[in-house]
Amino acid sequence: MSFRRDNITKPIFSWARGVLPAMSDTEREALEAGDVWWDADLFTGNPDWAKLLATAPATLTAEEDAFLNGPVDALCAMLDDWKINWELRDLPGEVWDFIKREKFFGMIIPKEYAGLGFTPYAHSEVVRKLSSRSLDAAVTVMVPNSLGPGELLMRFGTKEQQQQWLPRLADGREIPCFGLTSPEAGSDAASMIDSGIICKGNFEGREVLGLRLNWHKRYITLGPVATLLGLAFKAYDPDHLVGATEELGITVALIPTHLPGVEIGRRHLPSMQVFQNGPNWGRDVFIPMDYIIGGQERLGQGWKMLMTALAAGRGISLPSLSAAGAAYAARTTGAYARIREQFNVPIARFEGIEEPLARIAGTAYLLDAARRLTCAALNQGRHPAVISGIMKLHATERMRTVIDDAMDIHGGKAVIDGPQNYMGNLYRSVPVGITVEGANILTRNLIIFGQGAIRAHPYLLEEMNALGDEDHARGLDAFDKAFWKHLGHSVTTLFRAWGRSWSGGVFAPAPDAGAATSFYRQLSRYSSAFALCADMALLTLGGALKRKEMLSARFGDILSELYLLSAVLKRWQDEGRQQEDFAAVEWCVATGFKTIENRFAEILANLPNRFVAVILKFLIQPFGARAIGPSDLTVHQCAQLILEPSAARERLTPNLSFVDDDRGVARLEKAFRLVTAAEDISKRMHAAHIRDWREAVKKGVITQGEGDRLAAAHDAVSKVIEVDDFAPEALSPIYKKPADVHQFFQELGEKRAAS
Repeated sequence: MSFRRDNITKPIFSWARGVLPAMSDTEREALEAGDVWWDADLFTGNPDWAKLLATAPATLTAEEDAFLNGPVDALCAMLDDWKINWELRDLPGEVWDFIKREKFFGMIIPKEYAGLGFTPYAHSEVVRKLSSRSLDAAVTVMVPNSLGPGELLMRFGTKEQQQQWLPRLADGREIPCFGLTSPEAGSDAASMIDSGIICKGNFEGREVLGLRLNWHKRYITLGPVATLLGLAFKAYDPDHLVGATEELGITVALIPTHLPGVEIGRRHLPSMQVFQNGPNWGRDVFIPMDYIIGGQERLGQGWKMLMTALAAGRGISLPSLSAAGAAYAARTTGAYARIREQFNVPIARFEGIEEPLARIAGTAYLLDAARRLTCAALNQGRHPAVISGIMKLHATERMRTVIDDAMDIHGGKAVIDGPQNYMGNLYRSVPVGITVEGANILTRNLIIFGQGAIRAHPYLLEEMNALGDEDHARGLDAFDKAFWKHLGHSVTTLFRAWGRSWSGGVFAPAPDAGAATSFYRQLSRYSSAFALCADMALLTLGGALKRKEMLSARFGDILSELYLLSAVLKRWQDEGRQQEDFAAVEWCVATGFKTIENRFAEILANLPNRFVAVILKFLIQPFGARAIGPSDLTVHQCAQLILEPSAARERLTPNLSFVDDDRGVARLEKAFRLVTAAEDISKRMHAAHIRDWREAVKKGVITQGEGDRLAAAHDAVSKVIEVDDFAPEALSPIYKKPADVHQFFQELGEKRAAS
């Protein structure tokens, strides 16, 4: 072993140390945050399906279920989305009081600190149901339970800080927000100029060691109403009051907003969403050292703390909101396409409508499958950083596609705003989810594979740590062990990928999963091909790979599809292999396989080392990308899942809020029930070539009772397809009364004529 290390490994070690690019502190801390889970299995090229299927599904406790069906339902009944967004521009006061009283802000806070102590899955379910009623209420509730003072205090706070602040956060006496983004630093947090200078100062009548803070933050959710601000800043010690280092790095602290020098700004209006959001400033704000979360010993550890917290929160909040959006779109759009007729037939029967309907239904199935699987990992105490990035990116991006499809199918019904429009506000909100908690462009191009390749790879992080070890001998010894394991793994992966690709995956490992068994085999095949290509890209490009953002994005897409499709198969298994749902599974798998094969083809076409690219193409894709996506039959069957009342439709769209308020969604649900219940009556009339139910009654084709049912269905449909209109003076202050409309345009015409 020593001969190998000193004569073979040592030159490789020396070369690799010379070419390994320097890693910034923020990069290293981001890599060290959180942990890995199923993504690591996928990176091996030989995932253990038994391990995945043995993972306990996420479930609610009796207490959590009671909260969901009690206070959450009660809150939903209090919410009028049109009034909130267009009249009040805020949640009503009684809603704020209810949220605080029922401890919605303390869902994740342990019971010992007067919180609800809910699991991540319960947190997700609450956000999901609220999102289907009011996005503003959902965001207001989810932010304090995600990245913010509560999460950071629970993980890193001192016992004294936890005892002081957590009970006050749990019962709403304190409203938290977190200030990270500033004008100078968005995705690049390392460039922030918000500062904290360590010095002595007076605080509450005594001289203490602390920090004098200056900052400017923006886009801060709950900022305008916050009483407790979590703040990220760079700490400096120019007078060496705590040590020899002057630049201590990013630090996080708690700032009560009543302190002198804190200025809460006015409100932002993010894409016409009225959840509280706005800028704030700090000018020479002095805090004692024990206001640093975790105390003085946590100076400079803020970025790692934030990334660790984000590894969990990013896998819950926006994925839950997005999964709710997709399920909501599936339920409403399927119902609308079923009851809305053009050319005397429901629009759902047109293949041009079936295609987006299938995409909506399939995406709803996939996103909720991935949400549940991720929550299962979080319930086990894991903090999968890469998976959380996958979830945030793909949940919000796929929600965007689904909402666009829903808008297209609804047409003018979703375009004309008013109390009866149940899609417009969701459509306007989409850019917010795309942008926050890590912009999607950045996440796709840099984070998922860039972080995943190091964290989830079986050996790469060990090798990088060995190369960066200041103790040369120790580093060489560690590198020798990791490198040769890596080499053996790569050779095994090469032959595994070659064999599985050339055999079409028919001999790849898979559990006995009934009709889905072949899907597992293909995922095993793609996993081995991914592991091989990733290794070859890392070998030939080294540190330059992180600058090849388009290549990195394609690798990230493959890893994401492998995870998302694993979740789909896991859901189908956990729900008892429901045959009625298999069309959704087939749609998801066929769509995902097409994406995977296309991304492999794009990688092989653009890999800079053309010799390696040719070899890889020969091994894993000799005939090019061959997956073509779901068949027309699969599209048709998937669309049908949301067009008729059924157990499959209920499984696809579970636990959404329903308030019978004779408004948009309530009217739609009623019409859907009446129309589908009267389908047989309509068929008899159609066979008799009669359109008017009264004529059908006279001719004895249907009974009077059946005619009354048809009339009720027609009336219900008419109410659904109604759109709102407004008096001119209700929309513009230009008009004071109806007569002013004509007077205004008459005077305008006269002015133009005179000019």
